[in-house]
Amino acid sequence: MRVVATVVLLLIAVAAPAWGAKLYRWVDAQGRVFYSDKPPPIDAREAEKLRLSTRPGEVALPYEVREAAKHFPVTLFSGDCGPPCDAARKLLDSRGVPFALKDGHDAAVQEELKKISGAMEVPVLQVGRSLLKGFEAGQWNAALDAAGYPKSVLQRPVPSKKEPPSTPGAKPTPAPAEGKPAAGHSTAGTPP
Repeated sequence: MRVVATVVLLLIAVAAPAWGAKLYRWVDAQGRVFYSDKPPPIDAREAEKLRLSTRPGEVALPYEVREAAKHFPVTLFSGDCGPPCDAARKLLDSRGVPFALKDGHDAAVQEELKKISGAMEVPVLQVGRSLLKGFEAGQWNAALDAAGYPKSVLQRPVPSKKEPPSTPGAKPTPAPAEGKPAAGHSTAGTPP
């Protein structure tokens, strides 16, 4: 059975670039590994979107982006906070910034968020050691610029590293409205 799965995976990997297809890998509740051109189910573990190259030796990200990500990794703490969280993801995607997405509903992520930001509100952007609470496009762009990320997509980014789904915990509260930093927190002029 594993031989058949390996052969199927190799055929998909060879043919998918010609189709422009996407390939996903995930593990189900019984520990079985799946590969498919359709997104994994919501309850899948270790879900990831695989990047297939059209040329041998093609790099996944441009050098400039790889360097910025190496020195100033980006993490987005997000959840179901509506427009601020949606705008946050859209900004990172529009700039081609690779980022780890951490779900604010996960209990372990909530603890981490409390530890680094002092509160359980989303969205929160971490660029290197710099932390930005709430979504304000100007501040987020300034932090990403200072870290060396390009202002626009140079090449389609590798999918974000997303935390595996977990059982929902307490719902984080939305961060302050755009342009209003959280009480006691100023991020203006803070380099990442």
